[in-house]
Amino acid sequence: MGTRSALPRQQRKAVFTADLFERHRKMAVPLSRELRARYGRRAFPLRKGDTVRILSGSYVGREERVAKIDLRGYSVTLDNVTGKTADAKLKPLAIRPSHLVLTRLNLSDPWRRRLLKVPEVEETSEAETAKTGEPAPSKDGSTAAKSDAEAPVRKRARTSKAPTEAKG
Repeated sequence: MGTRSALPRQQRKAVFTADLFERHRKMAVPLSRELRARYGRRAFPLRKGDTVRILSGSYVGREERVAKIDLRGYSVTLDNVTGKTADAKLKPLAIRPSHLVLTRLNLSDPWRRRLLKVPEVEETSEAETAKTGEPAPSKDGSTAAKSDAEAPVRKRARTSKAPTEAKG
């Protein structure tokens, strides 16, 4: 996959002449903290039906479902993310995958479930969440799943380096 060369022209050539399976791998998007902890992976290729959060641009912070993936142009089209044309018509806005974070996976594909090692119980709760937009209740009756927005933000404590006295 790709090239081993450090030359910029060879790097560009590898991007433009990549096969579809290589392009699919390059369209991988980082997982949210919650998904990263659950599945033990940092990134995963995008698929139609996944829910992503936009990290940059005028739609920053919005969570939308993936409507279309353009492997040829390395871009993603999301639901309800549009731009106006010159004649004031709404047109879907293409977004690069580097500006996205995966927040909810589409687990309808058995190949994808097998890669992530998803048990059957979790698969049904993910499917229920995708249909209703709310997490399915667990066995004890509570909805335990929290999104990144609801989870408390933990900041690392900074350790200040105190100046040491000069030995002399």
